[in-house]
Amino acid sequence: MKYLVVLLVIVLVIWLARAGRRAPPLRREGAKKPAALEDMVSCAHCGLHLPRSEALPGRGGFFCGAAHRAEHEREQS
Repeated sequence: MKYLVVLLVIVLVIWLARAGRRAPPLRREGAKKPAALEDMVSCAHCGLHLPRSEALPGRGGFFCGAAHRAEHEREQS
């Protein structure tokens, strides 16, 4: 019984030593950095949510495309 406890302690020490030496995983070169958080806006015509940088500003709010912007402005005139 005493030898079993000694053996378990040795195995535990070896396992902890090996776990401490593991290097963190390397990043792939092609991996992009995560994008910064950005405000989301909804299209005033159809309600689609999209990032503010991709939205088209117009009279009455933001739009998902030129066609929705033009149609919304025609309806509002």
